[in-house]
Amino acid sequence: MRIQTLLLAAMCAIAGLTACSGDRDDGDTAGRGAQRPVDAVLLPAQHLREDDLVAFVRASVPAPLHAELRLAWSEGRSRWPLEELPLHDQLPRMIAALSAPDAETTLLAAFEKQFTGADGELRKAVETLAAFGVQYVNNDPDLDDIQRDREIQRLVALSRWAVQAPLTDRQRAQAALARLCAAARATGLESDQALREAGMDESLRRLSAFLATAKAVLADYGLDLDASLAALDVALERQTGDHARLRVRYPLADEAIDVRVEIERHDRHWYRSDRLRRATAAAGRDTGPAGPR
Repeated sequence: MRIQTLLLAAMCAIAGLTACSGDRDDGDTAGRGAQRPVDAVLLPAQHLREDDLVAFVRASVPAPLHAELRLAWSEGRSRWPLEELPLHDQLPRMIAALSAPDAETTLLAAFEKQFTGADGELRKAVETLAAFGVQYVNNDPDLDDIQRDREIQRLVALSRWAVQAPLTDRQRAQAALARLCAAARATGLESDQALREAGMDESLRRLSAFLATAKAVLADYGLDLDASLAALDVALERQTGDHARLRVRYPLADEAIDVRVEIERHDRHWYRSDRLRRATAAAGRDTGPAGPR
């Protein structure tokens, strides 16, 4: 795996998971569903800031759908919520590359070969990837206008950060690789088979520690995702029965993000509509999430 791909995959994956999720709520919401509309964003993000992917998933979907997702995972039909991540199919490969016995040495050698004196080349690569990403999002028929705007704002912010970030700093890279390799080995999830054997909850529990390390590494490069979440502002823009729209504002890599998020209520709890649709598809359902409203 090329070191550029490895670093960009890690960056996109972690930032993608945490983007537009929210800040910790002042109320006692741990272990309960999102009872207020704004909690559909705030509650899952509280768990992300605590690096608890198991709780994040439980807060993101109704209980019946959660049970179906666990079954689909055990049968190898789904890897949701990992499927929420950009480049999610690269995750086992990335973990395997970082878990190799000599990963620190080989990846640092690859870094030196590919990045030494390559600031301009890397900058152009980031700009090219960003332009391609924006074009892809604009042409994606599966996205509505709200989702498209949200993804483009995030892509632009991350690309501007990447252009300025010290990604070619050898000393910083050496320290980052040491931390990421140790965290990857601790997961024991270097293949899709390992994910299946561990099961959804145990896999997410192990990946939670890796998430914490990856967020800390990104913060060292100037991308502080927890700080973004801490500064997030969520407001109810409109509500009609069991459907509502939230306005979500937060800083991402010094860029001001201002997006809308559609949510819906099931069994007295609120959930993000786009996340529910993807989770429902991952579970293999033909209809929307189960559970009385």
